[in-house]
Amino acid sequence: MISYNTKDWFTFIFRFHRADTFRTLFPLMIAIAIYSYAVGYFELQYMNVSENSYLKNITVLHGMLGFVISLLLVFRTNTAYDRWWEGRKLWGSLVNNSRNLAIKLGVMVSDERDRKVLRDLISHYAFVLHTHLKSERTAHALDRDYELGLNPSMHKPNQVARKLFEKVNSLYNSKVISGDQLIIINQEITSLTDICGACERIKNTPIPYSYSAFIKKFVFFYVMSLPLGYVFILGFYTIPVVVFIFYVLASLELIAEEIEDPFGDDANDLPTDKMAENISRHVSEVL
Repeated sequence: MISYNTKDWFTFIFRFHRADTFRTLFPLMIAIAIYSYAVGYFELQYMNVSENSYLKNITVLHGMLGFVISLLLVFRTNTAYDRWWEGRKLWGSLVNNSRNLAIKLGVMVSDERDRKVLRDLISHYAFVLHTHLKSERTAHALDRDYELGLNPSMHKPNQVARKLFEKVNSLYNSKVISGDQLIIINQEITSLTDICGACERIKNTPIPYSYSAFIKKFVFFYVMSLPLGYVFILGFYTIPVVVFIFYVLASLELIAEEIEDPFGDDANDLPTDKMAENISRHVSEVL
């Protein structure tokens, strides 16, 4: 995730970073410019403006369609951002619940060996969930998985949650914690699996294909038809105008595609690795 100063407004205009849509759309913008020039040259050289005045009225249709497409893109962007923000709230809940669980267990459990096992399990759950959502395997995760005896072919977050509950249940059986204390910490342990399931729902349920494909087709045909009418009004100035309109509309769709999956490796995705490190550090301080 990119960290930036929200008040540093002016530098955004002239700074191009890896996540900027201009880099992705540049080849298409060149193609749109060539297409607009070809349409403009043909209409200005070989078509009589007075005889084809009906083409000039296409701009009225473009105005109405522009309003419709703006509504679609706003809805598309808001839907994608809701998914991104829901993912952030889920990981915020994971941070808070991990801290609360560590605080409660730190008061209830005094044996250092038991505290170390609980500390490792709570800390590692965040790392396991991070790698699980990204479908990747890191050296840190492999080493800790080996220490905890996790099966790499099975659902690792569930394995860590099970081991954590087994440890807490063994503490209850050995009379280290009481039944009332077990009930108190049960909510935090259960929330780990709830958060994992909600994150998997966001990860594995993309925007319906037909909806995404329709918006792309709508933007494409809308932009392709712009030079037909505007060339009689703007002449060859239609080229930069059409390219800019395409850049704005296509950029909104690209941004929505990027943030609708907040657990990937894009520049605007959630920094789940840093949040997992924070959880590990805070749990170690408390427990």
